[in-house]
Amino acid sequence: MANMHRYPVRGLRGIDDALWEDFRAATERAQGDRSSTLREFMEWFVRRDGAELPTPPPAE
Repeated sequence: MANMHRYPVRGLRGIDDALWEDFRAATERAQGDRSSTLREFMEWFVRRDGAELPTPPPAE
């Protein structure tokens, strides 16, 4: 089906719009995106083999 995604949508609660937008901008400055950066953090947080903490972008 054209509207089916490979992975289910995961909802995050308690994140205000300003933080969500700042996070989007920061991940783009770091040449990434929110999904991949969150996935990298979660893999590091649960100590998956070879996982590394994502590097934040340079300060503005």
